[in-house]
Amino acid sequence: MNVRMNLVQWSLVMMPMLSLAQPKRLITSARPNSVQTVSNTTTATERQTKQLESTSTDTTPQSSMDVNTLPLFGERAKTAAQIDEEIHFLNDCDRNFASRPEASEFFAARGWDYIQSGQLDTAAHRFNLAWLLDAKNADAYWGLGVVCYQKENLPDAIRMLKKGLAVTDSNAVLMTDLATLQIKHFQIKAVQDDLLEAEQHLQRSLAISPENAGAYQKLSLVNYLKADYDKAWELFHQAYSLDLSVLDLAYLNDLLAKRPDPTGKFK
Repeated sequence: MNVRMNLVQWSLVMMPMLSLAQPKRLITSARPNSVQTVSNTTTATERQTKQLESTSTDTTPQSSMDVNTLPLFGERAKTAAQIDEEIHFLNDCDRNFASRPEASEFFAARGWDYIQSGQLDTAAHRFNLAWLLDAKNADAYWGLGVVCYQKENLPDAIRMLKKGLAVTDSNAVLMTDLATLQIKHFQIKAVQDDLLEAEQHLQRSLAISPENAGAYQKLSLVNYLKADYDKAWELFHQAYSLDLSVLDLAYLNDLLAKRPDPTGKFK
């Protein structure tokens, strides 16, 4: 049986968990399907933003430069210079876009592009700008969460994805991503609330998207971690029936070691 192993799933199910070689991708570490690139006429604003970054390198204090790469600009009080920069930026966007939510979508889309190319600080800045333009844009928080995850800052990654879910509480893929991180955090810290919340998010995700094989796979893992191996097998088979490609052979071996497959399909 030729089963593709997903690196994130692999990292979550290895027992004991690998402490050093951590993969740095979420299942949605690419632009979500809902994000659409807006008109090419907006590239002028993007070029202006790049130019501003390049010209400010020598004149902006290091602490001010760093704040652009922190989630939500560090969630701290802003200096007069930062406020002035934001006003100019917003005014530029008002001239170049039909609305601020449209501009926010554009900068979020660029953030996903920069994640794909591995430019995490630039991606974080773009997502911060997207948030500045529209605090209800879930992609801004989602993207910042992915950046934090790839920088191995798991608590902030979880916090950002929770903020994203707060503004779009019916996004099944975002729920699955958040649950993935909470399972990972549970394996590190053994905080039961992480596992409980992950289970709740996965159940909600499946209620919205019943064909989500990946959510069944992760819910199987939750039950494995709870030592409910019969339920884990049931959910694993549901994932198998929907999409063979999501199956994780490492997890399958771990599950087999705990309890033989009741159906005899896997040995």
